[in-house]
Amino acid sequence: MDNNKFFVAVASSDGIVVNNHFGRARNFYIYEIEIGNATEIRLVEKRTVEPVCEGGNHDDEKLRKNLMKLADCKYLVVSRIGDGASFAASSMGITPMELPGEIQVSLNQLIKYIQIQNLFS
Repeated sequence: MDNNKFFVAVASSDGIVVNNHFGRARNFYIYEIEIGNATEIRLVEKRTVEPVCEGGNHDDEKLRKNLMKLADCKYLVVSRIGDGASFAASSMGITPMELPGEIQVSLNQLIKYIQIQNLFS
């Protein structure tokens, strides 16, 4: 995929709202976004993972496995993400973004962010 076509993993319990903390998420909805003359957003699939945070403890092995399941995604859209998970995602080339709210609104905010970044690159 080129810079204008990429996957985004969205942490959501219902497929409508970005409402999961990364560490507690069980589902990620994977969207393909293509930015061009007309921007296209398409739901590709739903991926299930094991929550990383349970009972106040963090499982580093689950974190690694979950990020591997999302390794083809360029962005990770969540309601919240801790510093450790954020660093781990970034080190794999996945940019975490805290954008809670309706998925379509959050994805449009992400697209605007990317378009602004592209003005300076």
